[in-house]
Amino acid sequence: MIVQTGKEKEMSREREPLVTHIYTADPSAHVYDGKIYIYPSHDIPHDGEDNDNGDEYQMQDYHVLTMDHIGAECVDHGEALHIKDVPWAGDQLWAPDAVYKDGKYYLVFPARDKEGNFRLGIAVGDDPAGPFTAQPDYIEGSYSIDPAAFMDDDGKVYIYFGGLWGGQLEKYQSGVFDPEGKEPGPDEPAVLPRCALMSGDMTGFESGPVEVEIRDENGELLLASDEERRYFEAPWMHKYKGKYYLSYSTGTTHYIVYATGERPTGPFTYRGRIMEPVIGWTTHHSIIEFGGKWYLFYHDCEYSGGINHRRTVKYTELHYNEDGSIQTISPYEKSK
Repeated sequence: MIVQTGKEKEMSREREPLVTHIYTADPSAHVYDGKIYIYPSHDIPHDGEDNDNGDEYQMQDYHVLTMDHIGAECVDHGEALHIKDVPWAGDQLWAPDAVYKDGKYYLVFPARDKEGNFRLGIAVGDDPAGPFTAQPDYIEGSYSIDPAAFMDDDGKVYIYFGGLWGGQLEKYQSGVFDPEGKEPGPDEPAVLPRCALMSGDMTGFESGPVEVEIRDENGELLLASDEERRYFEAPWMHKYKGKYYLSYSTGTTHYIVYATGERPTGPFTYRGRIMEPVIGWTTHHSIIEFGGKWYLFYHDCEYSGGINHRRTVKYTELHYNEDGSIQTISPYEKSK
């Protein structure tokens, strides 16, 4: 009989699926009361085809996962919210996030409304593992997908969001939905993510949404043709040594990259890659500090043999350099 030490147990779970009894993706990780809570989307297996509109991602509910510490067994707390209990939603509960404020836990999530347009909703709970009760209507002025909730040191909550193609972000360049909306030309600035300040009671936007500028080292906006660096979807915000780190997926080139800035609303300067491409088309992540170390939560399709809508959530340690830059992770190389 082989008895694993605590460190060996931790390493054995790193870069391995957190759970395999259901397919999970798009993990938003947070630390509440000394425990890690992961808010993923829930992939449902089917035999439909993949397409650029994302019709294969037919998620209907959310489960909350927890770990007592890094390397601990991951626990599924069951269904926290189902689409049938969201009055305004028609289809597709995609990547969510959560935030704690004034004694309540708020699940922020996207779904298509009854007309087929993506909106953002809020559901409220007393426990970080749920269940959550959805507000009767979506957030007024919201659109697109991939909300990421960030509470700054002053207690203000910002929601970052937006995704191209199936996420419809390119159709809102004027601020109003245009069914014929297209991405900018190759030599034009790329579509930018959005940010909105939440109201104090977390019922809606206090201001925004506004575009979040991502610039190159020369201060120029990244171009639509710069597919290795420009924004596509899956924003995440965290702070490290006083700086704001906006990270996101490049979509078509499948990188997780990041940019840094001095304010939560930007502008941000592109800094580099966090993770090289994983198996599967999408890449989506979150970043947390736990026990004095930093961790990247992400998903891939390795467990399902590359089926895009059968993903599993994983994690790996993330390392900073002295200058605040992040060391690039190769997901299938042995971790440090």
